Formats: sequence, structure tokens, C-alpha cells
Amino acid sequence: MATTNHQISLQQAIDMTTLYRANRPSNFPVCETFEAGAIAGLLAIEGCSFLRIYYGMKENLDVDAILVAADVNGEDILPPTGALTETNGLLLEDGYRCPPDCPKPSPLNSDEV
Repeated sequence: MATTNHQISLQQAIDMTTLYRANRPSNFPVCETFEAGAIAGLLAIEGCSFLRIYYGMKENLDVDAILVAADVNGEDILPPTGALTETNGLLLEDGYRCPPDCPKPSPLNSDEV
């Protein structure tokens, strides 16, 4: 995988999130918030070089982010099927979904600031 610093300007982020909110299907969140400890656990997995975000859909058709570690070759580091373990891979889901659990208004989530 090619390397990049992934950084964008605040204005680019504002423009992108504004356009997204204007075109967001109702079952897509505005954002999801994950606890730092959960992210740290994912990044601490042996061999983790990347954080990958997949999008999944629950039975109620809500779209949610699924976070997974990936190795230097870009391959997902996955736990055995049916197992939740921090040593053989870890998957994260169920971020605090907005709506309904939204952060205070900021330029990235509201036109009101």
C-alpha cells in the first residue's frame, strides 16, 4: 500500500461533511464516536500497520462503521470466526451513533456554528 499522511485542511473537512449531510441517506449516521481505549486496543494488535473502516448494515438497515486492524501488506487481521479476542484480532462496532447520540455542534457536524 502506498503511504500518505491522510491530512486535509479544516475547510476541506467542513466542505466534505457539509456535502455529506446534505446528501446523507436517513439510515447513514452523521458520525460515530469510538472510545480511545477501544481504538488503542485495535492499534496495539501485533502486526497492526493500518486501521481499516468497513461499512456494514444492521437488520434495521442502519449503516455502521466496522473497524479492523490491517497488517503491513494491507491484509485484515481477523479473529477466528465467532471469537472475540484481543490477541488474535479484534473488530470494533457500535460507536456512539449520531443521531441520536450527537456531539456538540462544530463546523464538521452542523451548519449552526
